[in-house]
Amino acid sequence: MNKAELVEQLAAKLNLSKKQAEDAVNYIFDSIIATLKAGGEVTITGFGTFESRERKGRMGVNPRNPTQNIQIPSVRVPKFRAGK
Repeated sequence: MNKAELVEQLAAKLNLSKKQAEDAVNYIFDSIIATLKAGGEVTITGFGTFESRERKGRMGVNPRNPTQNIQIPSVRVPKFRAGK
């Protein structure tokens, strides 16, 4: 299922227009993204937990020049754990 299919199902189930359903889906996604960017955690009971984790920096290899090492910086990445 992609985002468009989710919007269609939500519109049909709740008897909303597609625009209203799309706005609702976008609001939910934007809220989750904003919380993760702030370093928080979003738990949806019965579905799962979204959280952001710090991936440590490391040394890597330049793919254009395999003899050259490069430093890959640390970055925050989203993680999802499925619920029971």
